Amino acid sequence: MPQFTYEAINESGNTIRGELEAADAEAAKSRLAGMGYIPVAVRRGGLGQEEGLLERLEVALTGVKPQELILFTKQFKTMLGAGLSMIEILRVLEQQTENPRLRKICGRMSDEVKKGVSISEALAVDKGVFSPLYVSMVRAGEAAGALPAVLERLISIISHEHQVTSDIKSALQYPITVVIALFGAFFFLLAYVVPVFAKIFASAKVALPLPTRVALFLNHLLVSYWPALLVCVTGVIAGVYFYCRTEQGRVVRDRFFLAIPIVGVLFQKAAMSRFASIFAILQASGVPVLTTIDILVGTIGNAAIAKEFRRIQELIRSGQGLAGPLERARYFTPMVVTMVAVGEESGNLDEMLRAISEHYDAEVAYAVKRLSDALGPVLIVGLAGVVGFFALSIFLPMWDLTQVALHR
Repeated sequence: MPQFTYEAINESGNTIRGELEAADAEAAKSRLAGMGYIPVAVRRGGLGQEEGLLERLEVALTGVKPQELILFTKQFKTMLGAGLSMIEILRVLEQQTENPRLRKICGRMSDEVKKGVSISEALAVDKGVFSPLYVSMVRAGEAAGALPAVLERLISIISHEHQVTSDIKSALQYPITVVIALFGAFFFLLAYVVPVFAKIFASAKVALPLPTRVALFLNHLLVSYWPALLVCVTGVIAGVYFYCRTEQGRVVRDRFFLAIPIVGVLFQKAAMSRFASIFAILQASGVPVLTTIDILVGTIGNAAIAKEFRRIQELIRSGQGLAGPLERARYFTPMVVTMVAVGEESGNLDEMLRAISEHYDAEVAYAVKRLSDALGPVLIVGLAGVVGFFALSIFLPMWDLTQVALHR
């Protein structure tokens, strides 16, 4: 029978651990209940036994979705507010969390907290799950003794980020699908339809119009040189991919996106909203300005704007405020600069930043709608261009063939 490791509470209220044999996890829990224990956690495998390859692979490949992180943070905050100890909170989270990666993290964090490690230090180990923003805010909450309030702000930030990202993805999903379908149809017609008509035109020996000659040339290129084309395309994609992984490449890529009409404005407004919301919450949580900018560099999601933050940081270190460096930086709108200046003068910077965030949230929603409205006609024109090109390539020679047949 399979071996199970258990954690349970005995009649004295103490937590005990051990192992037993059972047909499955439910049977193991039933055996523990029959022994007078209250099961807390039951896992397959004996004590000291290493995780199986499949289990480790599952944990490594499983991501943590924003919704799962929001739920994790809400549960953490609720139990912390109820007065549970950190060990108890992590044990409950480990038992109840469905995501295998989060479950593994909770178990590891519980072991580290038992050794005297702070919760922020335990969170910092898993950078792929908990961002620098998350860790810094938890650290600030620990230092100020206001961790539940900080977790509430974290929930607000993660929810806000998820909503903005979802809106942008939703706006781009339809046009990306249509563009992929257009390219697929273009290559299908070029590879399979044009050659059929090319044989007919060749046997008729009629003069071919320009669209047909272009289509035949592209077909010849695709059929005869596809290995070289595949190597070239793969090389270009790989080159762009690896270049964009460098710091300079990320800056060039994001500057390019910011320069695209309509789309660039959307990305800029989303970045302004993110900057204002994160800055306001970090300042309210007692995080120093320079540390806040460090966090923003890693969380703003745009390398070109992150580079501007580094310049702003240097100017602040030289003794300047926030509004002046923002005014000299690229991509920060006059409204952001003005509102920050007013906030610094009045001492209500947090309030001004929240107002900026709310304004740009509405602007992002409007920009998403505008993008959707603008892409519709562009896609229709692209579709008409593809259809028109192949229609002219095929039907113009067919018309010439008809005329030749009539004159015979």
